[in-house]
Amino acid sequence: MKRLLSGALLALTFGLGASNALASDPGCSNSNLIGPKLVTDVCWNCLFPIRVAGVPLGGSSNTVPEGAADRQICACQDNNGVPHPGVVTSFWEPARLVEFQRVPGCSSVLNGTRFPMDRTFQGMHGGTDYDGGDGSFMHYHYYAFPLMLIMDMFVSGKCNADGYTDLDLMYLSELDPTWNNSELAFFTNPEAAAVANPIAAAACTADAVSSTAGRPLTSMFWCAGAWGAIYPISGHQTGGDDVMRTSSLLKTRVMAALHRRGLAWQTMGTSAMCGGGHIRPTLPKSQYKFSLIYPLPETERAHVIGESTLRWGLGRTIPGIGNDPIYTIWRWNDCCNW
Repeated sequence: MKRLLSGALLALTFGLGASNALASDPGCSNSNLIGPKLVTDVCWNCLFPIRVAGVPLGGSSNTVPEGAADRQICACQDNNGVPHPGVVTSFWEPARLVEFQRVPGCSSVLNGTRFPMDRTFQGMHGGTDYDGGDGSFMHYHYYAFPLMLIMDMFVSGKCNADGYTDLDLMYLSELDPTWNNSELAFFTNPEAAAVANPIAAAACTADAVSSTAGRPLTSMFWCAGAWGAIYPISGHQTGGDDVMRTSSLLKTRVMAALHRRGLAWQTMGTSAMCGGGHIRPTLPKSQYKFSLIYPLPETERAHVIGESTLRWGLGRTIPGIGNDPIYTIWRWNDCCNW
């Protein structure tokens, strides 16, 4: 925690003192996340169940995702090729943050700091008519958020899937030309043409039902359950002014895009236990769950991809303010602890 706060304060102080690279903006919300909210607004119940050698510790086994490792013992090779026996340790880890913003360059995670981004692609929420003419667009910022390592909790270095040990900014959509152009996004995800038909859209009903029951269907890679269609993978949407559903669909698109580019890895399953995960170009939907941390946090439970906002999103916005949400991304981590 001390490392996180010191690093953030130094970065902000240097940026503000040395140049105008960072500045406050009246349209940029301050989440006050860096501080006590790292403890009070996190869903600590969402860590469970923790499985050690196949034995669940706390929580319900029903929340173990499909495809998780089901072994008790394991063996991994060191740098010299010598195998070392170990115990399979599995748990939900708060690994990432994703924030959605209408003001380009705004960082609510960094307490209302704004980077010098052009406002050409200003975001917007949908209208109030709830018809096909409404549109919405939001930018996103993707952060490494290894909270358990920041807090010096029980996670060992061998269970750190990607080596991040502190809060780090990993990706900004303002620098991604495919995020504000749906046509350009198609050329980075050409498989969208195979599911751009009424039959594929109708099939998403099954995913919506299964996701709301807590089991998203990974085989339906084009569906985000009750939230809508993943393709095109851009920040534009049509529909009504439901900020929770809109941002939820966008966070699924974010994860799908990052997996395709090799910036998000699979950390679930026996193949990921040694070496910190591996690249998977399609989205493993069951590997992730989310909890809202701003503006009104989910502190009792998390929701899976496609789970209806009627179950978790009601009353999560504050009337009269920006309502640009921040989510904690939880991922299932199977590791060989030796």
